[in-house]
Amino acid sequence: MLSPPTHHDAELVLRLYDLRREPVMRENRARLLRELWPKSAADMVDVLKSDHQLNVAYRQVTTYWEMAYALCRHGALNPDLLLASSEEGMFLFARLEPYVAEIRAAGNPRQLRATEWMATETDAGRTSMEYQRPRAKKLLAARG
Repeated sequence: MLSPPTHHDAELVLRLYDLRREPVMRENRARLLRELWPKSAADMVDVLKSDHQLNVAYRQVTTYWEMAYALCRHGALNPDLLLASSEEGMFLFARLEPYVAEIRAAGNPRQLRATEWMATETDAGRTSMEYQRPRAKKLLAARG
């Protein structure tokens, strides 16, 4: 059972929120939301190439969420509190999850480990993913 969130947890969540509002981060988050809708593993492997138009945005945003979720995984931040304030990282992971093995094989084998942990090993993450997986699938299908 998790310890209740503390003032320290609240301060970390607020700091993470401030980082999400930074102009370049905000633009890259918005860009991935608009443009990163992979339909195949090949689509995702292409994004990992340094000359791909989404590579910089992908690296910045995924490493941001990896950092946030690693804080939870290692006990520095309450995962329930973090996901209560934003499920954006889980929504991104729902779009990447079908291709995680290929993403790791093409790049860093540890990529998205903290995000995967959050999605599969925490109650809040599992609950979020129950909503995010069908949402992502529906939105991807609507894109044609």
